[in-house]
Amino acid sequence: MKPILRILLFSGIIALASCKTASKLYQKGQYDEAVQLAAKKLGKKPNDPATLDILQNSYRFAVENHEAQIRNYTNSSSDLRFENIYAEYLDLQRMYDAIHGSPSVFDIVQPTDYSSYITTYKEEAGNARVDRGDQLMGQNSKQGARDAFYEFQKALALKPGDLTIQQKIDEAYANAVTNVVLLPLTRNGFQYSSYNYDFNNFSYNVLRYLTTSSQSQFTKYYGANEAGVRMDNNVEMRFSDVNIGRYRDQRDTREVTKQVVSKEIVHSKDSVTKEYITVKAKITTTTRVLQADGLLQATARDYNNRFLWSDTYRGDYGWQVSFATYTGDERALSDDDKRLLNQREQFPPSNDEIIRIIMNEIQTKVQCGIADYFNRIN
Repeated sequence: MKPILRILLFSGIIALASCKTASKLYQKGQYDEAVQLAAKKLGKKPNDPATLDILQNSYRFAVENHEAQIRNYTNSSSDLRFENIYAEYLDLQRMYDAIHGSPSVFDIVQPTDYSSYITTYKEEAGNARVDRGDQLMGQNSKQGARDAFYEFQKALALKPGDLTIQQKIDEAYANAVTNVVLLPLTRNGFQYSSYNYDFNNFSYNVLRYLTTSSQSQFTKYYGANEAGVRMDNNVEMRFSDVNIGRYRDQRDTREVTKQVVSKEIVHSKDSVTKEYITVKAKITTTTRVLQADGLLQATARDYNNRFLWSDTYRGDYGWQVSFATYTGDERALSDDDKRLLNQREQFPPSNDEIIRIIMNEIQTKVQCGIADYFNRIN
C-alpha cells in the first residue's frame, strides 16, 4: 500500500471514530459534550453531513434543556438562583464559542450569543453573595463572620477587583479570627533558677512553631509583648522544675575461671605433654544510673479568664553507664570482660544539659498540643 493511501485510510478511521463518539454522546443525552466534540470535528472537516446533523440536533436539545433549567431557577426563591442561572448561561456560551470556531458551520447552526446574559447574571450572583455575607455579619458571632468571609470571597470571584467587597472580606476576617496570646513561661520554685537554660527562648520557640504551623486560617498567635492585639484567648504555660535525683551505683561481683597451660613437656618432635591449672579473677561491675523528669501544664482561657482547656506534658531523661574493676589473675578474663574493664568511670551530664534535653522534649509536645486544640475548635 502506498504511503499516501495509508495516511488517507488512517485519517478516515480517526474521523469515523470521532463521529461515532459524538453520536454516542448524543444518544446518551450528553448534548453539551456532543456539541463540543462535533464542532471540533467539523473544524477539520466542515462538509461531513453526519457530524453536522449530530451538531445541529445536539445544540437544539442542549439549548432546550438549559433554558428549561433557567426558567426553573427564575421561579425559585433561592438566594443562589442568580448564580445557578449564571452557570447555565456559561454552559450555553461555551457551546456558542465551540461552534463559532468553525465559520462555515456557524452560519448553518446560527447559535445564540449569551455574553450579555452572562454579564447581567454574574453581577446579580455577586450581589446575592454580598447580601448573604451581610446577613451573616449581622449575627455578630465568630461563626457568622467566618461564614460571611467565605460568602464575600465567592462574591469577589464573581466581581473581581471590587474594592468594597475586599473591604468586607477584611472586616469579616478581623471578626472571625481568634487571637491567641501566648503568655511567658512561669516556673514553680527556685531549685534550678541559677542554671543557664533560656526559658524565654522556650516561649519564643513555641510561639514560632504555632505561627508557622497553624492549620486554621482563623487562628492567629501572638506573644504577650505585642501591643495593640485584641486578645480572645490566652495560653499559660507553667513549668514544674525538673526533678534531677542523685545518680545511683549498683555493684555486682562475679568470679570467672579458666583452664590455662602452666607447663609443656616435650618428649619428641611429635609428642608434647601439657599441664593445666585453673586461674581465677573477681570482676566488680558498677552500673551508674540517673533518672530525671519535668512537667509542664498548659492552660487556655478566654478573654474573661474562663477555663477552656488544659493538658500536662512530661519530659523524661534516663542515663546509664557500666564500668568494671577486677582482682585476681588477668588470664581468667574473657575478651568481653576485657572490653568492659576498658570502659572508664563516667559521671552524668551537667544539670544544665539534662534540663536542656528535658525541655526540648516538653517543647515538642506542648507546641503540638496547643496547635491541636485550637485547630479542633477553629
